[in-house]
Amino acid sequence: MIPLFTSSQIREIDEFAINHLGIPSFALMENASISIYHEIINHFPSEQYYSILIGKGNNGGDGLALARHLINDDKFVKLLFVDDPKKLSEDAQINWNILQKYTTTLIEYKVYNSKKDINFIKNSDVIIDALLGTGSKGELKGNYSEIIEEVNKLDCYKVSIDLPSGLNCDSGYGELVFDADLTLTLAEFKKGLFFEKGYLNSGKVLKCSIGISNSFFNKYDVFDYLIEPEDAFDGLPLKNFDIHKYSAGKVLIIGGSFDLPGAPMLAGISALKTGAGAVILAVPYNASLLMTNNYHDLVIKKIGSEESNYFSAENIKQLQENISWANSIVLGPGIGKNKKTKEFVLELLKKNPKKIFIIDADALSLISDQLNSLDLSNCVLTPHQGEFERLTGIKKEDFSKDILHYGKKFAKDNKCLLVLKGMRTIIFNDNSEAFINTAGNPGMAKFGTGDVLSGILGSFISQSRNKESAVISAVYLHSLAADILLEEKTEYGITATDISNNIPNAINFLRNSID
Repeated sequence: MIPLFTSSQIREIDEFAINHLGIPSFALMENASISIYHEIINHFPSEQYYSILIGKGNNGGDGLALARHLINDDKFVKLLFVDDPKKLSEDAQINWNILQKYTTTLIEYKVYNSKKDINFIKNSDVIIDALLGTGSKGELKGNYSEIIEEVNKLDCYKVSIDLPSGLNCDSGYGELVFDADLTLTLAEFKKGLFFEKGYLNSGKVLKCSIGISNSFFNKYDVFDYLIEPEDAFDGLPLKNFDIHKYSAGKVLIIGGSFDLPGAPMLAGISALKTGAGAVILAVPYNASLLMTNNYHDLVIKKIGSEESNYFSAENIKQLQENISWANSIVLGPGIGKNKKTKEFVLELLKKNPKKIFIIDADALSLISDQLNSLDLSNCVLTPHQGEFERLTGIKKEDFSKDILHYGKKFAKDNKCLLVLKGMRTIIFNDNSEAFINTAGNPGMAKFGTGDVLSGILGSFISQSRNKESAVISAVYLHSLAADILLEEKTEYGITATDISNNIPNAINFLRNSID
């Protein structure tokens, strides 16, 4: 796991370095600028023309110190100040005073007054954002918003120092955010860089040094993490030589309807491909007649009578033996939103509070107004953001402003594991921890990919003693299977079936890369 830090923790370590270690703040700025310079030269070895957007605070000071190192390397540098240089912070002013003493034609500068001043930097090879740091909050205004809006339109490489200006590095949100190809963050990784607007606008994120040991960060409690391949590998179920089909994981998948008969098939096949020893699909009678079962390893159990298109509460008795048998139960793929089905889902959960349920798809909508009546402490809920909106009653545009807060609150309030699916899927536990998936691509935005994930979750959980580790591994592996497909397909052509079929290759890839 890669730990992610808050803005307040980063500021505390700066203060610790200055007040306890005795490192002057100007020295920290110099250390940062040298580290940033080396990364920029490494990434852009042949580019000659640089422009740096200079804010009034210490982020601008980092940019001014960087300008000196670039000039010393015979690069051409243009500085565009957001405001009068006389308003610079103390350390930034020192760096500006030094630059003014350089007698060279390699540097030019301008103070921004209107949008036409963007012409001053529009022919740059690289534009560097040194406008705002971790202390900035709220919506951008005035020159800041105008500069970022116009620079985002330019066709050149863009780099942010510490974080893209306009981004809240705790919440990952910002109305208008600098669109970076590369973000060189200082001291430690900030959590907001890796999801929502942070993920969209940070580009590649690398860590630069301010000249103090990373060990100083060990004293902080961390609650947010990036998932690494090693974490997914560690969560893979063990396969001992003495296992048999019933000790290798028993998964019951309850889903399907006359309208949507195919979804539970995808979940079931994916469960088998991830090692489950026995998988039973329980589907309404008439839905089963519509299923094309070319995968003969799956056992399909018809539920109800010849008139049954959907589940209803009276079907629970027929299912009880299978419920008792299963190590995990996937509930929801293709189940539909019929009124009788809602009664079935609610009654099923209330009668079996000790069973592990992976609740997905329509089942999430069916329970959304009844959460307070349910014990979800053994459950894994897997909503996408639209379903999360229905579960919480909070509009997507509101919870996306602080998605970690709302995800943690939901998991804690309901004592469950929450897998919030999105461009960066995030796993939340009831201890206020969040685990951000680092794999996946836009090709996964297709019908059926959620059903594949539910099957993997049901399989890994049925085989594992650690539910949380199983969930982390399942989420990563699901995305990894999609990423490997990009070697032979584009993101346009990936289907849910492709991902399911590629699961064995993904497991092999994971094993080989770790071993």
